[in-house]
Amino acid sequence: MRPQRIVFVTGLSGGGKATAIRALEDAGYFCIDNLPVPVIPKLLDLLGHAADVAKLALVVDARETRFLGEAPKIVGEARAQGHDVGLLFLEATDEVLLRRFSETRRRHPLAPSGTVLEGIAAERALLAELRAMADDVVDTSATTVHQLKAMVIERFGGDQTNALTVFVTSFGYRYGLPPQADIVLDVRFLPNPYFVPELREQAGTAPEVSRWILDRPIARDFLGRARDLLLFLLPRYREEGKSYLTVALGCTGGRHRSVALTEALAAALGEAGVKARVRHRDVERE
Repeated sequence: MRPQRIVFVTGLSGGGKATAIRALEDAGYFCIDNLPVPVIPKLLDLLGHAADVAKLALVVDARETRFLGEAPKIVGEARAQGHDVGLLFLEATDEVLLRRFSETRRRHPLAPSGTVLEGIAAERALLAELRAMADDVVDTSATTVHQLKAMVIERFGGDQTNALTVFVTSFGYRYGLPPQADIVLDVRFLPNPYFVPELREQAGTAPEVSRWILDRPIARDFLGRARDLLLFLLPRYREEGKSYLTVALGCTGGRHRSVALTEALAAALGEAGVKARVRHRDVERE
């Protein structure tokens, strides 16, 4: 039996690939780091005879500079052969990557005699095609090791089927858009509980805050229209073979309006028979 699930993990040095591959190993994947790219098709043929290897994870990154140009073709061929292929790309801002290299005192693999910034720039260019192919592009700049591990297990750890997995996430615009978002809905038009003293310190998950927001006709109208839009779109995405859809709702700080609407939208989708997983990216920020 050929591998039922193949996850390619790639991205920038310092972006979190080691954490991701350890999480996949914990989730039961057969994991290989830094396998030469030309060997991958032979590995897939070999594992096609191993009935006990149903899930495979491979790290492909800039260390494989000589053959890295072949990686997009090999990923595409694996998909064409009928494998259930996922491509996870991990990155971070230059400032965060610089700090991580400084903390570990490692040299950048693409700048053995140059600066880390030069290596980062070269790596971004080298991996641009793989990034464009990725199913998930995750910016780990503000993500802890534990959060990244939980995200990888949630995304890839369960049984994979042909069903479309829906993630609904809240975020704050002041911290930037979620790079992995497929659909972004701006809820900053709603009144802000931040300016209500007794609600300011509570998050949108608190019943008092949620009621304050959702009791307004404009919020309920938005919620109904957003649900109807997604119920219209989801079957079309499934027909196109999309496996994952991330819907991001944003407010100013990501603590009140977007959080309450994310919870409510996921619940509304659930009532319509769509299982949606909830994430709150910025709710713990000050």
